Amino acid sequence: MLTVNRLYQKIGNELKSLLKSGTYKIGERLPPERDIAEAFSVSRTVVREALIMLELENLVTVKKGSGVYVIGLPNEILSETDKKIEEEDFGPFELLQARQLIESNIAAFAASQIVKSDIIELRAILEQERQILEQGILDDYSADEMFHIAIARATKNSILESLLDDLWQKRSASKMWNQLHCRITDHSYRKKWLYDHEKILQALQVKDAMAARHAMWQHLENVKQTLMTVSDSEDPNFDGYLFDSIPVNIVNQ
Repeated sequence: MLTVNRLYQKIGNELKSLLKSGTYKIGERLPPERDIAEAFSVSRTVVREALIMLELENLVTVKKGSGVYVIGLPNEILSETDKKIEEEDFGPFELLQARQLIESNIAAFAASQIVKSDIIELRAILEQERQILEQGILDDYSADEMFHIAIARATKNSILESLLDDLWQKRSASKMWNQLHCRITDHSYRKKWLYDHEKILQALQVKDAMAARHAMWQHLENVKQTLMTVSDSEDPNFDGYLFDSIPVNIVNQ
């Protein structure tokens, strides 16, 4: 199996080297993300993912409204869990960006292939999602996942459906992604995402490929922007530790 060297892993290992050398000692606060990003000439997105990796290895902890603090020093030999994170896990932004690029085009193609039974299925899923939110079960993402996969299924291309299912499986299995979401206490943003889903369905219903592509792209952009608002560890209103957004320009076709 080919081992992929991801940039966030490289920066995470650089930070671990600083911990080993004593540059930052247990109990000390790490520099702000922006300073780390400038020091390594990378985006804040990469720094956030690197810090999540260190958090999962119990080397740092995030203190709400304060910052990131050192709580442990690296071992020379990684545990099996830490080794698995470094070798197999995906950065959450990396995964979400892949979804944005792939799903926007899947939505466009689905608009040309969709039939009445697909529309009925998508309406039923949205109603299920609406009921979940009305019941206050805001950490239940099952209907969200079903909606996105049902759109891929509407393309009548089993490879696209399988590809999207695989992306969601990676999301579910990702320790880094789960570490982020376990910190979120306010799930009210889910209602905004339901509205986005409704706009996607509206475009699909009238078989408008360009509108469907744009609506899906904008939805996943909104996801990034929403998660950004709960991602700043130095903000007193901090409720999560997620990722920054790297703008990607969508080309209208």
